[in-house]
Amino acid sequence: MAHDHDHHEDLIDSLTNEYQALLDNSKQGIYIYLDDANKVCNKLFATFLGYSSEKEWASVTTSFPEAFVDDASQSTLVSAYQDAMEHGIGSANEITWRKKDGKNVRSNVILVPIMYDGHLFALHFVTKSR
Repeated sequence: MAHDHDHHEDLIDSLTNEYQALLDNSKQGIYIYLDDANKVCNKLFATFLGYSSEKEWASVTTSFPEAFVDDASQSTLVSAYQDAMEHGIGSANEITWRKKDGKNVRSNVILVPIMYDGHLFALHFVTKSR
């Protein structure tokens, strides 16, 4: 099993290198998700949720919905993720996030499935609701 984890870590590192210009230059928060332990975000998304850096955000390995998503939005985000992974469906959803300090912040999330090196990832673009 450790081999899978190492492989996933290598995948995230490689994908991050490939997407670095988009992550650095987008005017939206972005995160790319493989599993709870293997994910990457840009600085905008990390600070949106109250984390000091992308690495600090990525180091949270507990259940993604429980760690980052308000209870009322968890089923919406999980369903959108399942549609993307199982059926190749992109979506736009209103999601309320749980910040590091426990406060909530509302957003619009565009979620699309992407393939990288034969693996399916979920690419998310996040914009704070006005």
